[in-house]
Amino acid sequence: MEFVSSCIDFVLHIDVRLFELARQYGAWAYAILFVVVFCETGLVVTPFLPGDSLLFASGVAAGAGLMGYGEIMLTLFAAGVLGDAVNYAIGRHVGPPVFSRESRLIKKEYLLKANRFYARHGGKAIVLARFVPIVRTFAPFVAGIALMFPPAFFFFNIAGCALWVGGLVSAGYFLGNIPWVQTNFGLIIYGIIVVSVLPVCIEAARAKLGKKTGSQP
Repeated sequence: MEFVSSCIDFVLHIDVRLFELARQYGAWAYAILFVVVFCETGLVVTPFLPGDSLLFASGVAAGAGLMGYGEIMLTLFAAGVLGDAVNYAIGRHVGPPVFSRESRLIKKEYLLKANRFYARHGGKAIVLARFVPIVRTFAPFVAGIALMFPPAFFFFNIAGCALWVGGLVSAGYFLGNIPWVQTNFGLIIYGIIVVSVLPVCIEAARAKLGKKTGSQP
């Protein structure tokens, strides 16, 4: 159990430990990053994995010369596009009945939240969801369930991933050389996590307030 706990802790905090990872594993670090981002975007059972903060940290590692900027961009772009594509395919296979089931693996609350997000924004949801944790994991799954036109999905998938990866990795790459950023790297990573999760918290608070208002006579 201690080994499993250590592995889970390592994966959940891989963004903070990326420098150590790059030094120890060299080229294998790219494979590890690919797997983490692919799972975070491609499997509805792993929405808890680091996303935004990991991309920023990867850019900082590239700026420090520990990893290649181009290699990181290609690795994470491929992982994000393939992850969403797999998630979409699973959604098309599972179909609408998944909304009526209770599952230990898929949290229904997250699924319904992503469904509302998709209904509100349509195809653009695939692009916008890239920047919203949890929704990012469930949006392509919901798009598959809704039988979104495949060419349209793949267009938004590629465009959204290019903006997400390009923006966050580049931000880390160009800001990572600032001494203040290097000194407070851990705090910045946790700050990115808080800012990323904030829209989800606001949405949840609005939903609860809406329920309370609706229940009042």
